[in-house]
Amino acid sequence: MRGLQQNLDALGTAGLRSLRRGVEKESLRVRPDGWLADTPHPAGLGSALAHARITTDFSESQLELITGVHETVPACLNELVQIHQAVYREIGDELLWASSMPCGLPADDAIPIGRYGTSNVGRAKTVYRRGLAYRYGRRMQTISGIHYNFSLQAINHPNVSYFSLIRNFRRHSWLLMYLFGASPAVCASFVAGRPHDLQEMHPGTLYRPHATSLRMGPLGYQSEAQASLAVSYNNLASYGQSLQTALTHPYPGYETIGLREPGSSGDAPDTYRQLATSLLQIENEFYSTIRPKRSIHQGERPLHALRERGVEYVEVRLMDLNPFEPVGIDAPTMHFLDVFLLHCLLSDSAEDTPEEIAANARNQHRVAGRGRAPELLLESLSGERTLNDWALQLMQECEPIAQALDAALGGSAHRDSLQAAHQALLQPDLTPSARVLQAMQDTNNVFVRFVLPQSLAHRAYLSGLPFSAEAIARYAQMAADSVAQQHAIEAGDTMPFEIYRQHYLSRDRLGI
Repeated sequence: MRGLQQNLDALGTAGLRSLRRGVEKESLRVRPDGWLADTPHPAGLGSALAHARITTDFSESQLELITGVHETVPACLNELVQIHQAVYREIGDELLWASSMPCGLPADDAIPIGRYGTSNVGRAKTVYRRGLAYRYGRRMQTISGIHYNFSLQAINHPNVSYFSLIRNFRRHSWLLMYLFGASPAVCASFVAGRPHDLQEMHPGTLYRPHATSLRMGPLGYQSEAQASLAVSYNNLASYGQSLQTALTHPYPGYETIGLREPGSSGDAPDTYRQLATSLLQIENEFYSTIRPKRSIHQGERPLHALRERGVEYVEVRLMDLNPFEPVGIDAPTMHFLDVFLLHCLLSDSAEDTPEEIAANARNQHRVAGRGRAPELLLESLSGERTLNDWALQLMQECEPIAQALDAALGGSAHRDSLQAAHQALLQPDLTPSARVLQAMQDTNNVFVRFVLPQSLAHRAYLSGLPFSAEAIARYAQMAADSVAQQHAIEAGDTMPFEIYRQHYLSRDRLGI
Protein backbone atom coordinates (compact mmCIF):
# COMPACT_ATOMS: atom_id res chain seq x y z
CA MET A 1 0.00 0.00 0.00
CA ARG A 2 2.87 2.39 0.73
CA GLY A 3 4.16 2.20 -2.84
CA LEU A 4 0.65 2.63 -4.22
CA GLN A 5 0.00 5.69 -2.05
CA GLN A 6 3.33 7.26 -2.99
CA ASN A 7 2.61 6.74 -6.68
CA LEU A 8 -0.89 8.17 -6.26
CA ASP A 9 0.50 11.24 -4.47
CA ALA A 10 3.12 11.71 -7.18
CA LEU A 11 0.46 11.56 -9.88
CA GLY A 12 -1.47 14.40 -8.25
CA THR A 13 -4.65 16.13 -9.30
CA ALA A 14 -3.37 17.12 -12.74
CA GLY A 15 -2.33 13.55 -13.46
CA LEU A 16 -5.70 12.16 -12.44
CA ARG A 17 -7.45 14.71 -14.63
CA SER A 18 -5.39 13.46 -17.59
CA LEU A 19 -7.23 10.12 -17.57
CA ARG A 20 -8.91 9.32 -20.91
CA ARG A 21 -11.26 6.54 -21.95
CA GLY A 22 -13.20 5.23 -24.95
CA VAL A 23 -15.53 2.32 -25.65
CA GLU A 24 -15.87 -0.19 -28.48
CA LYS A 25 -19.13 -2.15 -28.27
CA GLU A 26 -20.07 -5.18 -30.37
CA SER A 27 -23.70 -6.20 -30.91
CA LEU A 28 -25.45 -8.69 -33.18
CA ARG A 29 -28.23 -7.44 -35.39
CA VAL A 30 -31.20 -9.75 -34.90
CA ARG A 31 -34.65 -10.23 -36.39
CA PRO A 32 -37.78 -9.47 -34.35
CA ASP A 33 -38.06 -13.19 -33.54
CA GLY A 34 -34.64 -13.26 -31.83
CA TRP A 35 -32.71 -15.00 -34.59
CA LEU A 36 -29.65 -13.65 -36.36
CA ALA A 37 -30.36 -11.15 -39.14
CA ASP A 38 -29.04 -12.22 -42.55
CA THR A 39 -29.30 -8.77 -44.13
CA PRO A 40 -26.22 -6.88 -45.37
CA HIS A 41 -24.69 -4.05 -43.37
CA PRO A 42 -27.35 -1.31 -43.66
CA ALA A 43 -26.55 1.16 -46.42
CA GLY A 44 -27.66 4.09 -44.25
CA LEU A 45 -24.81 3.34 -41.84
CA GLY A 46 -22.22 3.99 -44.51
CA SER A 47 -19.09 1.96 -45.20
CA ALA A 48 -18.06 -0.65 -42.65
CA LEU A 49 -14.54 -0.29 -44.05
CA ALA A 50 -14.17 3.46 -43.56
CA HIS A 51 -16.68 4.72 -40.96
CA ALA A 52 -14.93 6.00 -37.83
CA ARG A 53 -17.79 5.20 -35.44
CA ILE A 54 -19.86 2.35 -36.95
CA THR A 55 -18.32 -0.75 -38.47
CA THR A 56 -18.71 -4.52 -38.24
CA ASP A 57 -16.78 -7.14 -36.31
CA PHE A 58 -16.61 -10.76 -37.50
CA SER A 59 -20.02 -11.06 -39.06
CA GLU A 60 -21.87 -8.87 -41.51
CA SER A 61 -24.61 -9.04 -38.86
CA GLN A 62 -22.34 -7.95 -35.99
CA LEU A 63 -22.02 -4.20 -35.51
CA GLU A 64 -19.09 -2.58 -33.74
CA LEU A 65 -19.78 0.89 -32.31
CA ILE A 66 -16.75 3.01 -31.45
CA THR A 67 -16.64 6.19 -29.39
CA GLY A 68 -13.91 8.75 -29.55
CA VAL A 69 -11.51 9.47 -26.67
CA HIS A 70 -13.17 11.32 -23.79
CA GLU A 71 -12.09 13.25 -20.72
CA THR A 72 -15.14 12.23 -18.67
CA VAL A 73 -17.32 9.15 -18.27
CA PRO A 74 -20.59 11.05 -18.97
CA ALA A 75 -19.21 12.40 -22.25
CA CYS A 76 -18.11 8.94 -23.35
CA LEU A 77 -21.44 7.38 -22.41
CA ASN A 78 -23.35 10.17 -24.16
CA GLU A 79 -21.54 9.54 -27.43
CA LEU A 80 -22.18 5.80 -27.15
CA VAL A 81 -25.89 6.53 -26.70
CA GLN A 82 -25.90 8.80 -29.75
CA ILE A 83 -24.21 6.16 -31.91
CA HIS A 84 -26.91 3.68 -30.88
CA GLN A 85 -29.58 6.23 -31.78
CA ALA A 86 -28.02 6.72 -35.21
CA VAL A 87 -27.96 2.95 -35.75
CA TYR A 88 -31.58 2.45 -34.77
CA ARG A 89 -32.68 5.03 -37.34
CA GLU A 90 -31.24 2.80 -40.09
CA ILE A 91 -31.95 -0.85 -39.17
CA GLY A 92 -35.72 -0.97 -39.52
CA ASP A 93 -37.39 -3.55 -37.28
CA GLU A 94 -34.11 -5.26 -36.42
CA LEU A 95 -32.69 -5.13 -32.90
CA LEU A 96 -29.27 -4.92 -31.30
CA TRP A 97 -28.92 -8.08 -29.23
CA ALA A 98 -28.53 -7.14 -25.56
CA SER A 99 -26.37 -10.10 -24.51
CA SER A 100 -22.78 -11.11 -25.12
CA MET A 101 -23.78 -14.70 -25.86
CA PRO A 102 -25.49 -14.89 -29.24
CA CYS A 103 -29.10 -15.08 -30.27
CA GLY A 104 -30.61 -18.01 -32.12
CA LEU A 105 -28.05 -19.02 -34.73
CA PRO A 106 -28.40 -20.80 -38.07
CA ALA A 107 -26.03 -23.53 -39.23
CA ASP A 108 -22.41 -22.48 -38.81
CA ASP A 109 -21.77 -21.96 -42.52
CA ALA A 110 -24.91 -19.77 -42.81
CA ILE A 111 -23.53 -17.11 -40.45
CA PRO A 112 -22.49 -14.28 -42.82
CA ILE A 113 -18.88 -13.08 -42.73
CA GLY A 114 -18.18 -9.35 -42.90
CA ARG A 115 -17.77 -7.83 -46.38
CA TYR A 116 -15.76 -4.66 -46.97
CA GLY A 117 -15.76 -4.00 -50.70
CA THR A 118 -13.34 -4.67 -53.53
CA SER A 119 -10.18 -2.92 -52.33
CA ASN A 120 -7.21 -4.99 -51.25
CA VAL A 121 -7.58 -3.88 -47.64
CA GLY A 122 -11.29 -4.67 -47.72
CA ARG A 123 -10.75 -8.08 -49.28
CA ALA A 124 -8.01 -8.85 -46.74
CA LYS A 125 -10.43 -8.12 -43.89
CA THR A 126 -12.89 -10.65 -45.31
CA VAL A 127 -10.21 -13.29 -45.92
CA TYR A 128 -8.99 -12.83 -42.35
CA ARG A 129 -12.50 -13.51 -41.08
CA ARG A 130 -12.77 -16.54 -43.33
CA GLY A 131 -9.60 -17.78 -41.65
CA LEU A 132 -11.18 -17.28 -38.23
CA ALA A 133 -14.17 -19.32 -39.37
CA TYR A 134 -11.95 -22.23 -40.51
CA ARG A 135 -9.88 -22.10 -37.33
CA TYR A 136 -12.49 -21.60 -34.61
CA GLY A 137 -15.92 -21.88 -36.20
CA ARG A 138 -18.30 -19.03 -36.91
CA ARG A 139 -20.43 -19.49 -33.80
CA MET A 140 -17.59 -18.55 -31.48
CA GLN A 141 -16.99 -15.37 -33.45
CA THR A 142 -20.57 -14.18 -32.91
CA ILE A 143 -19.89 -13.66 -29.19
CA SER A 144 -19.94 -9.92 -28.47
CA GLY A 145 -18.38 -7.77 -25.78
CA ILE A 146 -17.27 -4.33 -24.73
CA HIS A 147 -13.70 -3.12 -25.05
CA TYR A 148 -12.65 -0.33 -22.69
CA ASN A 149 -9.74 1.82 -23.82
CA PHE A 150 -7.81 3.50 -21.02
CA SER A 151 -4.90 5.94 -20.98
CA LEU A 152 -3.25 8.46 -18.71
CA GLN A 153 -1.82 11.45 -20.57
CA ALA A 154 0.51 12.35 -17.68
CA ILE A 155 2.11 8.92 -17.49
CA ASN A 156 5.89 8.68 -17.17
CA HIS A 157 7.79 6.01 -19.13
CA PRO A 158 4.62 4.70 -20.82
CA ASN A 159 6.08 1.42 -22.09
CA VAL A 160 7.24 0.43 -18.60
CA SER A 161 4.14 1.78 -16.85
CA TYR A 162 1.56 0.25 -19.17
CA PHE A 163 3.18 -3.18 -19.12
CA SER A 164 3.25 -2.95 -15.34
CA LEU A 165 -0.49 -2.20 -15.47
CA ILE A 166 -1.08 -5.15 -17.81
CA ARG A 167 0.71 -7.62 -15.54
CA ASN A 168 -1.36 -6.53 -12.54
CA PHE A 169 -4.52 -6.56 -14.61
CA ARG A 170 -3.92 -10.17 -15.63
CA ARG A 171 -3.42 -11.09 -11.96
CA HIS A 172 -6.60 -9.40 -10.79
CA SER A 173 -8.97 -9.31 -13.77
CA TRP A 174 -11.02 -12.17 -12.32
CA LEU A 175 -12.54 -9.47 -10.06
CA LEU A 176 -14.07 -7.76 -13.11
CA MET A 177 -15.53 -11.06 -14.29
CA TYR A 178 -17.10 -11.62 -10.87
CA LEU A 179 -18.53 -8.09 -10.63
CA PHE A 180 -19.60 -7.52 -14.23
CA GLY A 181 -19.80 -10.92 -15.94
CA ALA A 182 -23.27 -11.26 -17.44
CA SER A 183 -23.19 -14.43 -19.53
CA PRO A 184 -24.02 -17.41 -17.27
CA ALA A 185 -26.38 -18.98 -19.83
CA VAL A 186 -26.53 -19.60 -23.57
CA CYS A 187 -28.97 -20.58 -26.27
CA ALA A 188 -28.59 -24.28 -27.01
CA SER A 189 -28.00 -23.45 -30.68
CA PHE A 190 -24.63 -21.97 -29.70
CA VAL A 191 -23.20 -25.34 -28.60
CA ALA A 192 -25.05 -27.54 -31.08
CA GLY A 193 -22.77 -30.45 -31.97
CA ARG A 194 -20.05 -29.39 -29.50
CA PRO A 195 -19.07 -31.09 -26.23
CA HIS A 196 -19.84 -29.06 -23.12
CA ASP A 197 -20.47 -29.41 -19.39
CA LEU A 198 -23.47 -27.08 -19.13
CA GLN A 199 -26.74 -27.94 -17.42
CA GLU A 200 -30.21 -27.48 -18.90
CA MET A 201 -32.26 -24.73 -17.25
CA HIS A 202 -35.19 -24.93 -19.68
CA PRO A 203 -35.42 -26.70 -23.05
CA GLY A 204 -33.26 -24.60 -25.37
CA THR A 205 -31.29 -22.95 -22.54
CA LEU A 206 -28.01 -24.16 -21.02
CA TYR A 207 -26.21 -22.65 -18.04
CA ARG A 208 -23.89 -23.13 -15.09
CA PRO A 209 -25.44 -22.19 -11.73
CA HIS A 210 -22.44 -20.21 -10.40
CA ALA A 211 -21.07 -18.96 -13.74
CA THR A 212 -20.24 -15.32 -14.24
CA SER A 213 -19.03 -15.15 -17.86
CA LEU A 214 -19.25 -18.19 -20.10
CA ARG A 215 -17.92 -15.82 -22.76
CA MET A 216 -14.55 -15.81 -20.98
CA GLY A 217 -14.50 -19.56 -20.25
CA PRO A 218 -13.65 -22.60 -22.40
CA LEU A 219 -16.80 -22.17 -24.54
CA GLY A 220 -16.00 -18.54 -25.33
CA TYR A 221 -13.07 -16.70 -26.87
CA GLN A 222 -10.57 -19.48 -26.34
CA SER A 223 -8.11 -21.25 -28.59
CA GLU A 224 -6.25 -24.47 -27.88
CA ALA A 225 -3.63 -23.42 -30.41
CA GLN A 226 -3.10 -20.05 -28.72
CA ALA A 227 -2.89 -21.74 -25.32
CA SER A 228 0.65 -22.69 -26.35
CA LEU A 229 1.50 -18.97 -26.44
CA ALA A 230 2.84 -18.13 -22.98
CA VAL A 231 3.11 -14.45 -23.88
CA SER A 232 5.22 -12.48 -21.42
CA TYR A 233 4.21 -8.91 -20.55
CA ASN A 234 7.43 -8.00 -18.77
CA ASN A 235 8.35 -5.45 -21.43
CA LEU A 236 7.60 -4.41 -24.98
CA ALA A 237 10.50 -6.48 -26.33
CA SER A 238 9.30 -9.76 -24.80
CA TYR A 239 5.71 -9.10 -25.84
CA GLY A 240 6.75 -8.18 -29.37
CA GLN A 241 8.94 -11.27 -29.73
CA SER A 242 6.12 -13.57 -28.62
CA LEU A 243 3.72 -12.10 -31.16
CA GLN A 244 6.37 -12.01 -33.88
CA THR A 245 6.96 -15.74 -33.54
CA ALA A 246 3.23 -16.46 -33.69
CA LEU A 247 2.83 -14.22 -36.76
CA THR A 248 5.74 -15.60 -38.78
CA HIS A 249 6.10 -19.32 -37.98
CA PRO A 250 3.84 -21.82 -39.79
CA TYR A 251 1.47 -23.74 -37.52
CA PRO A 252 0.86 -27.37 -38.58
CA GLY A 253 -2.88 -27.38 -37.89
CA TYR A 254 -3.43 -24.27 -40.00
CA GLU A 255 -1.12 -25.50 -42.75
CA THR A 256 -3.55 -28.41 -43.05
CA ILE A 257 -6.40 -25.97 -43.72
CA GLY A 258 -4.36 -24.54 -46.55
CA LEU A 259 -4.00 -20.98 -47.78
CA ARG A 260 -6.41 -21.32 -50.71
CA GLU A 261 -9.18 -23.56 -51.94
CA PRO A 262 -7.78 -26.72 -53.56
CA GLY A 263 -7.21 -26.29 -57.29
CA SER A 264 -7.85 -22.54 -57.23
CA SER A 265 -5.91 -20.18 -59.45
CA GLY A 266 -5.89 -16.50 -60.30
CA ASP A 267 -6.11 -13.59 -57.91
CA ALA A 268 -9.71 -13.79 -56.71
CA PRO A 269 -9.76 -13.30 -52.92
CA ASP A 270 -12.80 -15.60 -52.61
CA THR A 271 -10.44 -18.49 -53.29
CA TYR A 272 -8.47 -17.79 -50.08
CA ARG A 273 -9.23 -19.72 -46.91
CA GLN A 274 -7.03 -17.57 -44.65
CA LEU A 275 -4.45 -14.81 -44.86
CA ALA A 276 -1.59 -16.97 -43.61
CA THR A 277 -0.88 -20.40 -42.13
CA SER A 278 0.92 -19.02 -39.07
CA LEU A 279 -0.50 -19.38 -35.54
CA LEU A 280 -1.84 -15.83 -35.84
CA GLN A 281 -2.85 -14.44 -39.22
CA ILE A 282 -2.55 -10.87 -37.91
CA GLU A 283 -2.12 -9.25 -34.50
CA ASN A 284 -5.86 -8.88 -33.83
CA GLU A 285 -6.29 -12.65 -33.75
CA PHE A 286 -4.49 -12.85 -30.40
CA TYR A 287 -7.16 -13.53 -27.76
CA SER A 288 -5.93 -11.62 -24.72
CA THR A 289 -7.99 -10.06 -21.93
CA ILE A 290 -5.97 -6.85 -22.33
CA ARG A 291 -3.74 -5.47 -25.08
CA PRO A 292 -1.16 -2.69 -25.31
CA LYS A 293 -2.24 -0.44 -28.17
CA ARG A 294 -0.96 2.36 -30.38
CA SER A 295 -2.82 4.32 -33.06
CA ILE A 296 -1.57 3.18 -36.44
CA HIS A 297 -0.90 4.94 -39.72
CA GLN A 298 -2.71 3.80 -42.86
CA GLY A 299 -1.45 0.35 -43.85
CA GLU A 300 0.84 0.06 -40.81
CA ARG A 301 1.05 -3.16 -38.78
CA PRO A 302 0.02 -2.77 -35.11
CA LEU A 303 3.17 -4.51 -33.85
CA HIS A 304 5.36 -2.19 -35.93
CA ALA A 305 3.54 0.84 -34.51
CA LEU A 306 4.14 -0.39 -30.95
CA ARG A 307 7.82 -1.01 -31.59
CA GLU A 308 8.33 2.32 -33.33
CA ARG A 309 6.33 4.66 -31.10
CA GLY A 310 5.53 2.74 -27.90
CA VAL A 311 2.32 2.02 -26.02
CA GLU A 312 -0.32 4.76 -26.19
CA TYR A 313 -3.17 3.11 -24.26
CA VAL A 314 -4.47 -0.27 -23.10
CA GLU A 315 -7.55 -2.06 -24.39
CA VAL A 316 -9.52 -4.08 -21.82
CA ARG A 317 -11.30 -6.90 -23.63
CA LEU A 318 -13.11 -9.02 -21.04
CA MET A 319 -16.24 -6.96 -20.32
CA ASP A 320 -19.58 -8.63 -21.09
CA LEU A 321 -22.54 -6.68 -22.39
CA ASN A 322 -24.83 -5.96 -19.48
CA PRO A 323 -28.29 -6.97 -20.77
CA PHE A 324 -29.96 -4.69 -18.21
CA GLU A 325 -28.29 -1.55 -19.63
CA PRO A 326 -29.49 0.10 -22.89
CA VAL A 327 -25.96 0.44 -24.34
CA GLY A 328 -24.44 -2.57 -22.56
CA ILE A 329 -22.49 -0.60 -19.94
CA ASP A 330 -23.31 2.13 -17.42
CA ALA A 331 -21.47 4.99 -15.73
CA PRO A 332 -20.82 3.20 -12.39
CA THR A 333 -19.12 0.34 -14.25
CA MET A 334 -16.92 2.78 -16.16
CA HIS A 335 -16.03 4.65 -12.97
CA PHE A 336 -15.07 1.37 -11.31
CA LEU A 337 -12.92 0.42 -14.31
CA ASP A 338 -11.05 3.72 -14.00
CA VAL A 339 -10.37 3.06 -10.31
CA PHE A 340 -9.37 -0.56 -10.94
CA LEU A 341 -7.05 0.27 -13.83
CA LEU A 342 -5.37 3.01 -11.83
CA HIS A 343 -4.84 0.45 -9.06
CA CYS A 344 -3.18 -1.84 -11.60
CA LEU A 345 -1.02 1.05 -12.84
CA LEU A 346 0.06 2.45 -9.47
CA SER A 347 0.65 -0.81 -7.55
CA ASP A 348 3.98 -2.61 -7.50
CA SER A 349 4.08 -5.16 -10.32
CA ALA A 350 6.44 -8.13 -10.21
CA GLU A 351 7.59 -9.60 -13.50
CA ASP A 352 5.48 -12.48 -14.74
CA THR A 353 6.69 -16.08 -15.10
CA PRO A 354 5.40 -19.02 -17.18
CA GLU A 355 4.02 -20.54 -13.96
CA GLU A 356 2.09 -17.39 -13.07
CA ILE A 357 0.80 -16.99 -16.62
CA ALA A 358 -0.66 -20.50 -16.38
CA ALA A 359 -2.15 -19.78 -12.94
CA ASN A 360 -3.78 -16.59 -14.26
CA ALA A 361 -5.46 -18.63 -16.99
CA ARG A 362 -6.74 -21.15 -14.45
CA ASN A 363 -8.14 -18.35 -12.29
CA GLN A 364 -9.92 -16.89 -15.31
CA HIS A 365 -11.63 -20.19 -16.07
CA ARG A 366 -12.56 -20.80 -12.43
CA VAL A 367 -14.25 -17.43 -12.07
CA ALA A 368 -15.86 -17.59 -15.51
CA GLY A 369 -17.45 -20.95 -14.72
CA ARG A 370 -17.84 -20.90 -10.91
CA GLY A 371 -17.20 -17.32 -9.79
CA ARG A 372 -20.18 -17.10 -7.44
CA ALA A 373 -19.53 -20.48 -5.77
CA PRO A 374 -19.06 -20.05 -2.00
CA GLU A 375 -15.44 -20.07 -0.81
CA LEU A 376 -14.04 -20.38 -4.34
CA LEU A 377 -10.24 -20.69 -4.19
CA LEU A 378 -7.90 -18.82 -6.54
CA GLU A 379 -4.14 -19.04 -7.05
CA SER A 380 -2.12 -15.99 -6.01
CA LEU A 381 1.63 -15.36 -5.92
CA SER A 382 1.53 -16.18 -2.20
CA GLY A 383 -0.59 -19.33 -2.49
CA GLU A 384 -4.27 -20.20 -2.64
CA ARG A 385 -6.81 -17.83 -1.15
CA THR A 386 -10.56 -17.35 -1.38
CA LEU A 387 -11.98 -15.03 -3.98
CA ASN A 388 -13.76 -13.03 -1.27
CA ASP A 389 -10.67 -12.43 0.86
CA TRP A 390 -8.57 -11.40 -2.11
CA ALA A 391 -11.32 -9.19 -3.54
CA LEU A 392 -11.82 -7.41 -0.21
CA GLN A 393 -8.11 -6.65 -0.06
CA LEU A 394 -8.12 -5.22 -3.59
CA MET A 395 -11.14 -3.06 -2.86
CA GLN A 396 -9.55 -1.73 0.30
CA GLU A 397 -6.46 -0.80 -1.72
CA CYS A 398 -8.72 0.95 -4.27
CA GLU A 399 -10.33 3.24 -1.66
CA PRO A 400 -7.68 6.02 -1.71
CA ILE A 401 -7.73 5.99 -5.51
CA ALA A 402 -11.51 6.46 -5.59
CA GLN A 403 -11.23 9.26 -3.03
CA ALA A 404 -8.48 10.97 -5.00
CA LEU A 405 -10.43 10.75 -8.29
CA ASP A 406 -13.53 12.23 -6.67
CA ALA A 407 -11.44 15.01 -5.13
CA ALA A 408 -9.85 15.77 -8.51
CA LEU A 409 -13.02 15.53 -10.63
CA GLY A 410 -15.75 16.41 -8.15
CA GLY A 411 -18.68 14.40 -6.87
CA SER A 412 -18.68 10.91 -5.38
CA ALA A 413 -19.07 8.69 -8.46
CA HIS A 414 -15.87 6.69 -7.92
CA ARG A 415 -16.50 6.02 -4.23
CA ASP A 416 -20.09 5.10 -5.05
CA SER A 417 -18.95 2.60 -7.69
CA LEU A 418 -16.54 1.04 -5.22
CA GLN A 419 -19.28 0.79 -2.60
CA ALA A 420 -21.62 -0.90 -5.10
CA ALA A 421 -18.88 -3.38 -5.98
CA HIS A 422 -18.33 -4.10 -2.30
CA GLN A 423 -22.04 -4.83 -1.87
CA ALA A 424 -21.99 -7.19 -4.87
CA LEU A 425 -19.12 -9.06 -3.28
CA LEU A 426 -21.05 -9.49 -0.03
CA GLN A 427 -24.30 -10.26 -1.86
CA PRO A 428 -23.58 -12.29 -5.03
CA ASP A 429 -27.26 -12.08 -6.03
CA LEU A 430 -26.60 -8.42 -6.95
CA THR A 431 -24.14 -9.33 -9.72
CA PRO A 432 -25.38 -9.17 -13.34
CA SER A 433 -24.76 -12.90 -13.83
CA ALA A 434 -26.98 -13.79 -10.88
CA ARG A 435 -29.63 -11.32 -11.99
CA VAL A 436 -29.70 -12.88 -15.47
CA LEU A 437 -30.32 -16.36 -14.05
CA GLN A 438 -32.90 -15.09 -11.58
CA ALA A 439 -34.80 -13.24 -14.31
CA MET A 440 -34.97 -16.38 -16.44
CA GLN A 441 -36.06 -18.53 -13.50
CA ASP A 442 -38.72 -16.03 -12.38
CA THR A 443 -40.34 -15.95 -15.81
CA ASN A 444 -39.60 -19.58 -16.79
CA ASN A 445 -37.99 -18.14 -19.88
CA VAL A 446 -35.49 -19.67 -22.23
CA PHE A 447 -32.39 -17.61 -22.95
CA VAL A 448 -33.63 -16.08 -26.20
CA ARG A 449 -37.01 -15.14 -24.69
CA PHE A 450 -35.21 -13.40 -21.82
CA VAL A 451 -32.82 -11.35 -23.99
CA LEU A 452 -35.37 -10.47 -26.68
CA PRO A 453 -37.61 -8.33 -24.41
CA GLN A 454 -34.50 -6.66 -23.00
CA SER A 455 -33.40 -5.79 -26.54
CA LEU A 456 -36.86 -4.46 -27.42
CA ALA A 457 -36.93 -2.33 -24.27
CA HIS A 458 -33.49 -0.90 -25.06
CA ARG A 459 -34.57 0.02 -28.59
CA ALA A 460 -37.71 1.73 -27.27
CA TYR A 461 -35.73 3.66 -24.66
CA LEU A 462 -32.99 4.81 -27.04
CA SER A 463 -35.41 5.67 -29.84
CA GLY A 464 -37.42 7.77 -27.41
CA LEU A 465 -34.49 9.95 -26.37
CA PRO A 466 -34.05 13.37 -27.99
CA PHE A 467 -31.88 13.22 -31.10
CA SER A 468 -31.24 16.64 -32.55
CA ALA A 469 -31.41 17.60 -36.20
CA GLU A 470 -27.73 18.52 -35.92
CA ALA A 471 -26.87 15.00 -34.72
CA ILE A 472 -28.96 13.41 -37.50
CA ALA A 473 -27.15 15.51 -40.10
CA ARG A 474 -23.75 14.77 -38.57
CA TYR A 475 -24.18 11.00 -38.67
CA ALA A 476 -25.65 11.15 -42.19
CA GLN A 477 -22.58 13.10 -43.31
CA MET A 478 -20.25 10.61 -41.61
CA ALA A 479 -21.98 7.77 -43.48
CA ALA A 480 -21.73 9.57 -46.83
CA ASP A 481 -18.09 10.49 -46.24
CA SER A 482 -17.23 6.87 -45.38
CA VAL A 483 -18.77 5.63 -48.64
CA ALA A 484 -16.80 8.21 -50.59
CA GLN A 485 -13.64 7.20 -48.78
CA GLN A 486 -14.20 3.54 -49.60
CA HIS A 487 -14.71 4.39 -53.27
CA ALA A 488 -11.48 6.40 -53.28
CA ILE A 489 -9.57 3.49 -51.72
CA GLU A 490 -10.96 1.10 -54.32
CA ALA A 491 -10.19 3.44 -57.19
CA GLY A 492 -6.59 3.80 -56.03
CA ASP A 493 -5.88 0.08 -55.88
CA THR A 494 -3.62 -1.24 -58.66
CA MET A 495 -1.69 -4.00 -56.89
CA PRO A 496 -2.80 -7.65 -57.37
CA PHE A 497 -4.26 -9.05 -54.16
CA GLU A 498 -1.61 -11.76 -53.73
CA ILE A 499 1.19 -9.20 -53.99
CA TYR A 500 -0.65 -7.01 -51.45
CA ARG A 501 -1.09 -9.97 -49.08
CA GLN A 502 2.58 -10.94 -49.25
CA HIS A 503 3.71 -7.36 -48.79
CA TYR A 504 1.44 -6.71 -45.80
CA LEU A 505 2.46 -9.93 -44.06
CA SER A 506 6.19 -9.62 -44.77
CA ARG A 507 8.54 -9.75 -41.81
CA ASP A 508 9.92 -6.26 -42.37
CA ARG A 509 6.42 -4.79 -41.86
CA LEU A 510 6.60 -6.00 -38.24
CA GLY A 511 9.60 -3.83 -37.44
CA ILE A 512 11.96 -6.82 -37.29
